[in-house]
Amino acid sequence: MAVAVYAPASIGNLGVGFDILGAALKPIDGSLLGDVVEVDDSASGEFELTASGRFSHKLPDDPKQNILFDCYLGVKKHLAELGIQVGPVRMHLHKNLPIGSGLGSSASSIVAAVAALNQFFGSPLNDDQQLRLMGELEGQISGSIHYDNVAPCFVGGIQLMTEQDDLLCSTLPSPESWYWCSAYPGITVSTAQARAILPEHYSKADIINHGRLLANFVHALYAGNDKLAASVMIDVIAEPYRKVLLPGFEAAREELLKLGAYAVGISGSGPTLFAVCDDLNVAKQCDAYLAKHYLQNDEGFSHVCRIDEQGVANVALVELN
Repeated sequence: MAVAVYAPASIGNLGVGFDILGAALKPIDGSLLGDVVEVDDSASGEFELTASGRFSHKLPDDPKQNILFDCYLGVKKHLAELGIQVGPVRMHLHKNLPIGSGLGSSASSIVAAVAALNQFFGSPLNDDQQLRLMGELEGQISGSIHYDNVAPCFVGGIQLMTEQDDLLCSTLPSPESWYWCSAYPGITVSTAQARAILPEHYSKADIINHGRLLANFVHALYAGNDKLAASVMIDVIAEPYRKVLLPGFEAAREELLKLGAYAVGISGSGPTLFAVCDDLNVAKQCDAYLAKHYLQNDEGFSHVCRIDEQGVANVALVELN
């Protein structure tokens, strides 16, 4: 028996919603912008993990230092609490997302792994149980539990983190006309570094402004007012401080807005940049500009995307070869 699960890349924060908004991405060219995890029963007596993919060389050599091992232990522990004992498995990670990219790389691996393991063992964990475990595992990497990457990666769409006892996240309407340009320059910004650069305290004016922008964004999505939603995608919490970690960000934003982008922001902790456009031709022009001027090395890439409304998905093993 073998299971293979794909989990898409995601944008955390969406500029206006620090730690409480996230969106899953789906390139319009059909490419898999996300990680894939395979699970099968061919392990020879103990847990086994192998990896492949464009960014697999960035992973630790010791399989037990990989987050997938923690995913296996986490699922095993939860199933043991349900009276289900599981044996060792073999896992394979197709690492398609760069680490420290601001595209939810760790979230993608975690979501794909937990979902694949749960399916492999007969789907005993419901969606809420899986998502809470995914958040805990993400917290092991970032230092605190937050769901702005794992939730959209798992559920799909644009997610608002409600974090209530009975509802961890809520799906917001996605503007059908929007295209999302996403460009990873090829350098790394660690989440810890990006968080350390933020101030300990914010002014009352910043807090009020942040609340106003976020409330208007959510209202605009439900009202179908796409222009208002885009106009308030302004980050007053993180971007003023984190932009110094992104070479060329300010110049790129200025040019993308000139080309017709509605909004430009930092994807998660960066260094990936995203731009929102309501016209495919504009999006392609922005993508071409980013590919030429924002990417810094051969590891960088740029995509025109839509919102991935599905989230995790099973993939045929033949599609991966």
